[in-house]
Amino acid sequence: MSLRIDLDHARFKSIVRGKIRQGLKRYISNGELIGKQGGEIVSIPVPQIDIPRFLHSSGKAQGVGHGEGEPGDPLDESEGEGGAGKAGSAPGQHALEVDVSLEELADILGEELELPRIEPKGQSKIDERKDRYTGIRQTGPNSLRHFKRSFHQALRRQLAAGTYNTKRPIIIPIKDDMRFKSWKTSVTPRSNAVIIYMMDVSGSMGDEQKDIVRIESFWIDTWLKRQYKDVSTRFIVHDASAREVNREHFFRTKESGGTIISSAYRLANQIIEREFPINDWNIYLFHFSDGDNWGSDDTKVCMRLLSDKLLPAANAFCYGQVESPYGSGQFLKDISAHFGTDERVITSVIKDRDAIVDSIKDFLGKGR
Repeated sequence: MSLRIDLDHARFKSIVRGKIRQGLKRYISNGELIGKQGGEIVSIPVPQIDIPRFLHSSGKAQGVGHGEGEPGDPLDESEGEGGAGKAGSAPGQHALEVDVSLEELADILGEELELPRIEPKGQSKIDERKDRYTGIRQTGPNSLRHFKRSFHQALRRQLAAGTYNTKRPIIIPIKDDMRFKSWKTSVTPRSNAVIIYMMDVSGSMGDEQKDIVRIESFWIDTWLKRQYKDVSTRFIVHDASAREVNREHFFRTKESGGTIISSAYRLANQIIEREFPINDWNIYLFHFSDGDNWGSDDTKVCMRLLSDKLLPAANAFCYGQVESPYGSGQFLKDISAHFGTDERVITSVIKDRDAIVDSIKDFLGKGR
């Protein structure tokens, strides 16, 4: 019975997984999953799945389907009158909310977008210690006592001494019979990653553009956290100057003014040099903007910072240009002209919410 339940549960999970994959683009583009996130679990509304239910009966021939009447008769007078509208033949739409872990969500994202697994570049200096049970020994704390092996040893001793009575099979372990689990501690370095998000918050970046960045960064986080043991996330906003902020401020801030992109690149480089040694960390840089920058002189500074500082440190530098009615889009052209053949530089145009899926694949599809 237990095996049957496990098989049914596995089959149900497979059905849910398939439904999520079918609607993944919709889930991503409208951002509904972000609001349903709680810790490491996301609640996903999955339509058109019937949950098996137990039907209880008293064993007596009572209730609907029994007694006087013909098929099609109303259950009572009020039901026969009907409502104002006409009856329909289509089934109603019922959405079931299922809980899915972020790890499962990342796997579904990877399967659907055919994302390659990432090979970590470096090893963190932080060591991870794991205790693994490797054998049995005769001494140890009671919490590690191996009951089965202890009783086996007691049985062998009683058989050897001739004290085991088959008619009254009582096994009494003594101190010498006790066996305990032994363990070995292994120390392995952990592969860590840091994601630094940079976003233009000048007046030309409106709420819709920021919402697109918020949705895309959620899925980027979800995928990268599946690839690494620990992921640290940092946020930079910039207009004519740059500053580091927390996640909530990053997505809710309302700014205005001009745009000097080099201020964000300088701050990102300072954070890396101060906190994330490039030999120990896998570094991912994401910059979102509408493509405006203050003058060609600052663009030259940006290209120099990328070439000399940021690209040698990073696994990948990803520039996402979010289309805005007020943005010129020139910065994407400048990056492409300078780094068009550099595999570390990945660019993507995000026209609207429907383009988020393709942008994620642009950024993560190379497995860097």
